[in-house]
Amino acid sequence: MTTTLDARTLMERLIAFPTVSRDSNLDLIDFVEKYLNGHGIESTRVPDETGQKAALYAHVGPQIDGGVVLSGHTDVVPVDGQAWDTDPFEAVEKGDKLYGRGTCDMKGFDALSIWALVEAKKRGVTRPLQLALSYDEEVGCTGAPPMIDAMVASAMPRASAAIIGEPSMMKVVTGHKGGIGFDVHMRGFEVHSSLLHIGVNAIMFGAKLIDWCNEMNAENAARAPLEMDGGFVPPYTTLHVGMVTGGTAHNITAKDCNFVLTFRTVPGEPGQMWVDKFEAKVAEIAAQMQAIHPDTGIDYQRKFDVPGLKPEEDGGAEELVRQLTGDNAVNVVSYGTEAGQFQERGFSSVICGPGDIAQAHQPNEYITLEQFKAGEAFMERLLDTLA
Repeated sequence: MTTTLDARTLMERLIAFPTVSRDSNLDLIDFVEKYLNGHGIESTRVPDETGQKAALYAHVGPQIDGGVVLSGHTDVVPVDGQAWDTDPFEAVEKGDKLYGRGTCDMKGFDALSIWALVEAKKRGVTRPLQLALSYDEEVGCTGAPPMIDAMVASAMPRASAAIIGEPSMMKVVTGHKGGIGFDVHMRGFEVHSSLLHIGVNAIMFGAKLIDWCNEMNAENAARAPLEMDGGFVPPYTTLHVGMVTGGTAHNITAKDCNFVLTFRTVPGEPGQMWVDKFEAKVAEIAAQMQAIHPDTGIDYQRKFDVPGLKPEEDGGAEELVRQLTGDNAVNVVSYGTEAGQFQERGFSSVICGPGDIAQAHQPNEYITLEQFKAGEAFMERLLDTLA
């Protein structure tokens, strides 16, 4: 029998795995799989196409529908270039805080969920408890859909509520923005910069597309928000480019320019509307480029498409989590999660987890001891309910 670890120790173990999205998460998955198996809990892996990453799901309790699935992601954002006062991959307690990459987003919740699953096995439950751990959430929630599809296709009973534990200060969040991302490649034509008029500078034409994002943001901010969008901060769809690469020398018109253009869409606006606007602008700028040289243009590929989480009418997940937390306020967030992906596949979904999203992705990321204990209390109440 494997030694039973408390939630705090489990979090420390998980943080010690440097599961930055660009790297493998298999060491962490190996640990969780072995730990659960040591407590008589079978789990199922869902590997990615490279074999270097995997999601994992597990079930405890009777083989009946109507249980609860606890969902979290195993990947974290990089620490490169950040000034940390402690080792980011070691959980360090200082004052009333626990520091480390993932303490808040979201290995704290992952640890609580693993602990709760083992406790459900030990104590017994009359309604099932399930665990779902995905990969690559931080790069567009790309690991959750195949995991959810595998859960649906398997013989595992279907849960009536999905609780996604992104940091919400243990508030009940019933809505979040959608996310769409495009990899964009501007194809220019190289000449000496003194002959700029016959060259096509991929960077400068890329700047036109990027500046279009600024124009759209200004227009969106100037409009009165729809009622369903008013609770978001900001209450409108935003367009963003965070990294740009391209060019070879200061005196050569750039042949290539690459960037990722993303949208965070409010529920009142269909994501496809923004895809159509983007494609129309791409066609307009590509035509300007090709008028100078025919071998130029713009290539783009959908990088991710994350559906928003929509408030549910009489949603089972919301009702359950409101009972467990006592929170009856209306809360929505602008970040994306796999909650919309669970909802899209027919699961009643809600977000509720310990920690403050303002600490996520920051140097010296932390979760307060108070919030972690609130997460533990939440899991205890959930176990009582399922029992």
